[in-house]
This record gives sequence, structure tokens and C-alpha cells, in this order.
Amino acid sequence: MNGVEMLSNGDVIATLAVKDIEQGKAFYGGKLGLKQSIEDAGGVGYRVGAGQLYVYASPTAGSGEATAAFFRVDDVRTVVSQLTSEGISFEHYEMPGTRIEGDVHVVDGSDITAAWFKDPDGNIIGVGDGA
Repeated sequence: MNGVEMLSNGDVIATLAVKDIEQGKAFYGGKLGLKQSIEDAGGVGYRVGAGQLYVYASPTAGSGEATAAFFRVDDVRTVVSQLTSEGISFEHYEMPGTRIEGDVHVVDGSDITAAWFKDPDGNIIGVGDGA
């Protein structure tokens, strides 16, 4: 198997920087309810589907202006409702070919929906269905 095939067949680990690892654990493990799978000197890992989300401390946390991680879910509106009850606020973005219904972006002419929120450090996290 060549290197490209190894990449194609491997599992992805998304990494997110947070300024304070304990605050990151409270958000990702507490508010989002992710199940911790590992904790080491570098950070904390959460098993997500076949992949993993690894949260680590860095002074540059939240400096990106694009989606840092995206969760594919079966029902965006249910996830949005539950996370709103946990005190999470959702972002609204003007994007061509979409309309916003409450906190959910709907792709025109389809059933594809998505929503975005920020973690305490400003990392942009998305949830969506379809595509």
C-alpha cells in the first residue's frame, strides 16, 4: 500500500486548540457530551464516530476564522435545540444559496441543513446533515 492509499484508508483526528484544557474538557465533554477516550500530557481525545477529536492547549486557540470541526448528524434541528438548552449560542452567516430558519441554515432546493457555534475560545464548530 502506498502513502496516498494509507491516507485514504486511515482515520482522521481533528485537532482543536484551546487556551485552557480544563475549560476545554468542560465544554467538549460537558456541554457537548462527547465521551473522552484518552488524556495525556498533550491534551484530551474524544471518540467521534470512526474518528477522534483531540483538544490541546495553545496560546493561539480560536485564531481561525473558518470552521475548525464539523459534525455530521441525523437531525440538525434536534442538536441545535439541545445545545441551545446547554447555553450554546449559534452563529448566522450570509451564504449564497442558503436561507436561515431560526439558527439553522438551509440549502435552497434541498433538505441539507447546517448550524455553527463557537467554543469558549472562538473555534468555529459546525453540525450538519445531508451531503
